[in-house]
Parts: sequence; C-alpha cells; structure tokens
Amino acid sequence: MKVILLGATGAMGRRAAEALAQSPEVEVLTLTGRRLEAVQALAEELGGPSRAITLDVNDYDALVSALKGHDVAASAIGPYYLYETLLAKAAIVAGVSYVSICDDHDAAQDVFALDNAAKERGVTILTGAGWTPGLTNILAKKGVSMLDEAKKIHIAWVGALADADGVASLLHALHIFTGEVPTFSQGRHKTVRAGTGKEIVTFPEPIGPVDVYHTGHPEPITIPRFIPGLEEVTLRGGLNEALVSRLTRMLTRMGLTHTPEARDRLLRLMKPFLPLIQKLSGPPKPISGAHVAVHGIKDGKPAVIEMTAVGRMRDLTALPQVVATLMVGRREVSLPGVIAPEAPGGPDPDRFLAALEEMGLTIETRVS
Repeated sequence: MKVILLGATGAMGRRAAEALAQSPEVEVLTLTGRRLEAVQALAEELGGPSRAITLDVNDYDALVSALKGHDVAASAIGPYYLYETLLAKAAIVAGVSYVSICDDHDAAQDVFALDNAAKERGVTILTGAGWTPGLTNILAKKGVSMLDEAKKIHIAWVGALADADGVASLLHALHIFTGEVPTFSQGRHKTVRAGTGKEIVTFPEPIGPVDVYHTGHPEPITIPRFIPGLEEVTLRGGLNEALVSRLTRMLTRMGLTHTPEARDRLLRLMKPFLPLIQKLSGPPKPISGAHVAVHGIKDGKPAVIEMTAVGRMRDLTALPQVVATLMVGRREVSLPGVIAPEAPGGPDPDRFLAALEEMGLTIETRVS
C-alpha cells in the first residue's frame, strides 16, 4: 500500500513514521514536512519505502496534489482545531482515505459535517485514532462487547509535561482546559466547564493516583453517536505534574486562552519558563496513561470492565494510528464517510489490540 504521512517530523509523526517504515505492507511511505532538510534526514534514516517531500498544508492546492495517488493519508499535524477539517476535506477531494489523531472536541464536531461528501467520494475519514481519542474508544467498544448491557463509560487520561514534546501538544493542553467542553449525561449531550468535576483515578504503576478533570476531548461526542443506548459518557484528564495542572487551570480561568491567538501569545511568554516549572513540579515522570471503565450488566448482575494502558505518549498516540492506517490501507476498514474508531464497520477491537500488543503496547483488563 501507498501511505502519505503528514507532519512526519513531529514527535508523534516521527514515531508513526518509524512503525510504518517497518511494515512489510507499506510499499511507498511519503513523509512530509515544512523543512525539507529535516524530512529528508528522516527518510534517509528510515530507509526502505520512505521518501521525502516538503509540504505546507496551508497551501491547499499543493496539499491535494500531494495526497493524490496514495491509498491512505495519516495526519500527525496539530493543533487539530486548526487543521482537522482542512486536511479531511483535502483528502476527500483527492479521493484518499484519511486517518488522524484528532484530539480536539470542536474539530471532531466540525469534521462530521463532511460525512456526505466522504460517502459520495467513497473514502473513509477515520478521525481520532490516536491515544485519547483512539485507543480509549477501542477499549470502550471492547468493554461494551463484554457486557450484556452497557450503561456508562468513564474515560480518564494522564499526561506529563516531560512526556509532551512539541508546541502542538502544549497548545492542545491549553485548548482543552478552556471554556465549556462536551460530556454526555442522562442520555443526552451537555457541556460542562473545563477543569471542573475533579476525581481521583488510579493508573497502573509507575503512575498511581492522579487528579483528573473534565477536558475537551471528542469521546463524549463520538461514542454516544456510534454506541447507542448509553446513559453516560465522561472524559476527564490530568497531568502528572500537579503544579502544571493547577497553573493551566488558573490561566484558562483568567481568560488568557480563549482564542487560538491568545494561546499562541501565552505559549510564547511561558516557553522560557517551562523548564523551571517542570523542575518545581518534582522529579519528571515521562509516562502517560489511559483508563476506561465500562459499567453495565453481566449475567443479571452489575459489572464493571476496567481497562488501562501506560507508556510513552508517542507510543500511546502513534502506534494506534499506525494500526488504524494499515487497517484502512488494506481495506479491512473501508466504510465510506466520517467515522470514529468505535463505529460499526470501524476497527475490530480484538484485532486492533492484538496488533498493538505485537508492537509492545499492552492492555490490563479487570472485571468486577
């Protein structure tokens, strides 16, 4: 198959490029970036099917032209509140299926407006196939299948400043802690204030208990869309560094992150102080995690399926995208339209998780 990877030189894109280059199914791997020297160096390092082109995705005509002739496009370009709809639209025009790691709730809502256009072109737009969303959605779908009746799904994630490499990750963190964010309660969509609803979730070692809060990820939007009959879907997130978490919530409540331009300005001001903030937060823990709890009925009794994964952020994010990209490329997932990982016709959870385990990413499951 022929794969084009957008944003190949970023932290998540580079990890995806490494895994795709090792797949015997990938005959051509086109790596893109804005700086030709960087993307050429990556292609030379990976060898095999890799080739490099320079691309500014803000040049729409050049983007469409670059996508044409590939079987699937994978995007690691963020922040997605700026780029998801643009990239998906270009893929539809080019007639190429698309797999992203989109993790912004508003971007996920917007991209579903392209559903009819994708169906008309016969392409699959698989949005949010990374860590959260992505792995978390697959785990939710798997948990639902293990119950006779699923009622509630509670998703939590934990990240670390020491594990987040790149400006896009920091912009995303400011974005998802800003304003009103989606949740799903009493069988209907609602919004709650970001940074509220504190809970303590215990992740596997070496992470342990973490304070998590309502944050703006797409799971409460997409999961009720594709898994009907649920009463509740919640999404909370937090940071390993408690000081950074408190600082982020304080800055957003002060109204300093309410627009993309404001977040850009704030990040430029903060960037020189990030090493000091990280040092004051204590010993770095460059590890992240996901926790999914599916509540329902099994054999006539209340039951909870808990599934967890821990690892480096780049592995948790990029490896699920690689598995999804290969599934789309081999047309194992070929449903036309805009879908999320948990959709009927989306990736089979058992095959998906088995492929991740072969790559070294394991899932712990507990049934109570």
